[in-house]
Amino acid sequence: MKKKVIVTGGVGFIGATLCGVLSKEGYEVHAVDNLAGGVKRKLPKEVIFHKLDIRDEKGLVRLFKKLGQIECVFHTAALPRVQFSIAFPVESNDTNVSGTVTLLKVCSDNKVKKFIYSASSSAYGDQKTMPFHEEMVPAPKSPYALQKYIGEQYCKVWSGVYNLPTVSLRYFNVYGPGMDATGAYALVISLFLKLRVEGKPLTITGDGNQTRDFTHVRDIVRANILAMKSDKVGHGEVINLGTGVQTSVNEIARLIGGKVLYTPARLEPKHTKASNKKALKLLGWKPAVTLKEGIGELKKEFKIID
Repeated sequence: MKKKVIVTGGVGFIGATLCGVLSKEGYEVHAVDNLAGGVKRKLPKEVIFHKLDIRDEKGLVRLFKKLGQIECVFHTAALPRVQFSIAFPVESNDTNVSGTVTLLKVCSDNKVKKFIYSASSSAYGDQKTMPFHEEMVPAPKSPYALQKYIGEQYCKVWSGVYNLPTVSLRYFNVYGPGMDATGAYALVISLFLKLRVEGKPLTITGDGNQTRDFTHVRDIVRANILAMKSDKVGHGEVINLGTGVQTSVNEIARLIGGKVLYTPARLEPKHTKASNKKALKLLGWKPAVTLKEGIGELKKEFKIID
């Protein structure tokens, strides 16, 4: 019998990539998604799709009872992005906080073996020193950042009070094949690639000197699977997933190529950089894909020739 796993947000960028790798590794994969993201990425035919909202407790209970023993739930579902949460704080809170609590309750009630939460480096906000490490006091600057941090705290409580093994993985700016390049909340790399293909200038908010720690989706997926298999985690730990390398938005534009256009700055942390020592210690994880390699791969996918 194959071990059963559930991926919420299973047709999203990270979720779909995770589903594909888990399926290749021989798991019975169930993708749960309400399709609010608007993009239904293609899943391997072996992956079983369930159109279901994580706030629907009755629907989740029916699914979990039907499946029986579940090895792991990977909770990647969210209404993502800082700017969206600023425009729609109530709606994003409902999914990102209430949805997470509902899912945690169903998981503990049904004795799920491990719960892995997709947390966000945005919880750090602006810090006085670099790199960001897990012992720092979070300073979220947006509703989204606060919501994702609250999710971490709920995971820790669920481990302590309800004996559900949980771990929160703080992602630093995930990119890679399958990114969403449309809409107002597209990530900078995907947006730049789209603009380059269209022959339009790359739009940079502020002066472009803001830096991010860009982490490839294959590295993120690998860390999730290591967290599922590791007997060193499961007590509400918070673990950074980043490369430890800062890259400015101006440098991203240079790597992708093309003309640039500067627009007014918006509310966002100025710099991010991860310490990944804890990930190495607890998961045996370190990043394998460099930004230059990752963007080079994407430029080939988008048929961009310099």
